Amino acid sequence: MSIVTIRNVEFLNNPARFLDPYHFRVTFECIAALKDGAFSTPSFIQPVAHCHSHYPTLRDGSSPPDSSDIDLEWRLIYVSSPGNEELDQELDDCLVGPVPVGVNSFEFEGSAPAPSKIPTEDVLGVAALILTGSYRDQEFVRVGYYQNTEYDNEEMKATPPPQIQFDRLLRDISTKPRVTRFQIKWDVIPQQPVQTAAGAASSAAVPSANDLDDAESPQPHTNGIPSAAS
Repeated sequence: MSIVTIRNVEFLNNPARFLDPYHFRVTFECIAALKDGAFSTPSFIQPVAHCHSHYPTLRDGSSPPDSSDIDLEWRLIYVSSPGNEELDQELDDCLVGPVPVGVNSFEFEGSAPAPSKIPTEDVLGVAALILTGSYRDQEFVRVGYYQNTEYDNEEMKATPPPQIQFDRLLRDISTKPRVTRFQIKWDVIPQQPVQTAAGAASSAAVPSANDLDDAESPQPHTNGIPSAAS
């Protein structure tokens, strides 16, 4: 059973220009207190998201957490070429903690992929965008999206220019992700039973996925959007 479950991933600027940053909100639920960070009882305090490109100011003006307060790590990856894992681009990583027991959310902003690292033949059309969640260097969830990239007018769509004009490209991310969960070792603080919302202990799919391809696997795939187990 997973201690942390994604409830929703909402892209806040979709569709967008290809070169615009990705901006989205992740909502997840933690059903038990994790060692080295999480509160042992339900709390209304939101976890701090320490993202590489954006460090939000704490509401109470307090100092950011040290490494002992960090519970979860989230990464955003763009698959530049499905046939070459070495070209995968990690757009940003986000450290979140301490994590209260209950439903939490944070906003994540990741840079656009570097055009120079994308093979010309892989720029237009469908590519993969992957969000991963890890606890103590163990990946416990992978959410894969299809991203379609095309020019912003019909003439350029019909007759693409010889050289890619990235400033004229639009991206559109599918709202039907493919989710794979992995079995990992969770370090949970022993405690008295606490009251949580109904259904908190059940694994919930990402609500935006009407036809969610949801699978559970013993270990993560290394490239592209993982296929669900049959």
